[in-house]
Amino acid sequence: MNTSLLSTSASSELRSRVWVEISLGKLRRNLGRIRDAVAPCGVIAVLKANAYGLGVLPIAEALAQEPGVAGFAVAEPREAMQLLGLKRPVQILGGMLPEELPATIAAGIIHPVVSVEIAEAISAEAVRQNRRVECHLKLDTGMGRLGLLARDAVALVRRIARLPNLDCRGLYSHLPVAYRAGEDYTLGQIRRFCDVLTTLAAEGLRFDQVHIANSDAINNFPAACRAPFTHVRTGINLHGSFDAEGQRALRLEPVLELKSRLIATRDLPAGTAMGYGLTYTLPRDTRVGVVAAGYADGLPLALSNRGSLLVRGELCPVLGRISMDYTSVSLETVPEARVGDEVVCLGGQGVRAITVDSWGQLKNTHPYEIICSFGTRVERRYVE
Repeated sequence: MNTSLLSTSASSELRSRVWVEISLGKLRRNLGRIRDAVAPCGVIAVLKANAYGLGVLPIAEALAQEPGVAGFAVAEPREAMQLLGLKRPVQILGGMLPEELPATIAAGIIHPVVSVEIAEAISAEAVRQNRRVECHLKLDTGMGRLGLLARDAVALVRRIARLPNLDCRGLYSHLPVAYRAGEDYTLGQIRRFCDVLTTLAAEGLRFDQVHIANSDAINNFPAACRAPFTHVRTGINLHGSFDAEGQRALRLEPVLELKSRLIATRDLPAGTAMGYGLTYTLPRDTRVGVVAAGYADGLPLALSNRGSLLVRGELCPVLGRISMDYTSVSLETVPEARVGDEVVCLGGQGVRAITVDSWGQLKNTHPYEIICSFGTRVERRYVE
């Protein structure tokens, strides 16, 4: 008897104690609102890092059914390969390694050009394969990470455009502080980009796709969402989240809720010390619940003795330090709570909702990190 097969079969029948519910209906509505806000610009959906940890294929499949998606963008080749069957353009936004080019060129992925050297490597491999490769050239207008420096861009683009088998169809850049509405730095980046674009156009070098706006810029910099720009890129706004700073011009809905269950309820006496480090002592006899989720599942340690979780719709304060697998909460407001009850760790409705932004503020970070931190044992469940 193959006990390993039996073990695998048995485990597949067990549902996770921790799951994140992702509303595909809300995702589509968010896309529609973004599309309407930036029209006539097209919308490129950014799905890097497994769609920010929410599961790239279900997310991409839901978006691919909508008319508002011009294509998908990811950070690296393995992410791009997963999306090839959806019949939408797939582009890589980051850098490329020369050894990756044979596979990515054969697959028909849109390639980023961040230097003359990588452009030459793409061209050489494209010639070897007898293929013409669509490329988007990246300008570094002030991010300081990847791209052709704006001051040198005209000469470099001119040189790259002459390379064989390259279809230099796009020009793009990235904005590091677009969450600060009206920021002069961002306005300067937009001006530098447009200056390069104008100079290249005067030399007969034009691009079908021109994009600089990320989710923050869509909310804070209208100039990045209209001509001469033809497209915008959005990732976290699709999920209904925003950076903690800046305006929230779009009316978006959070698409996710992180949930678990009560694994135990206990009546503990006054003076009981709670959890690792004994950071909290019960001031009175207290009914305590133990939730089957901890920091391995994405609950920030910063919630320890500060945050709350929702049990039967009531906010229940976290008691003591969050551990890897469990979190203790006070059940004083819901003494009727029982083992197996659903616990909303992130989400909910109305004034008691626990938002991604609130966790980000507690952790002194941004929503991207919160969403990307859900652990591997957190089941992704997709609902309409």
